[in-house]
Amino acid sequence: MFRPKYPEAPKPSIVHVPTAVPAAQHSPAPACSCQHAPASAPARPAGVLSGLNAGTVGAVVTVGIVLTALLAAVAVTAISVAVAAVVMRSLLASQRRR
Repeated sequence: MFRPKYPEAPKPSIVHVPTAVPAAQHSPAPACSCQHAPASAPARPAGVLSGLNAGTVGAVVTVGIVLTALLAAVAVTAISVAVAAVVMRSLLASQRRR
């Protein structure tokens, strides 16, 4: 379901290659004496999610949800501690006045 559908590549036709190689085959002399880097492999199609699969995306979403839940739990705990501190301060202040 989450895997992309690529069109099928056309099948290459069989080309007859002669097996006999001429004995005196000369290659042209290089234009310069510098050494060039070999040709690189063709680039892969660049997509937004070209290196990600469904498992990776699921793991990232799960980690995001867990971290958000932990942040919410810390925020709720901090608010409840602050409310408890205000109530206790109020109670202690009213006892001192009596």
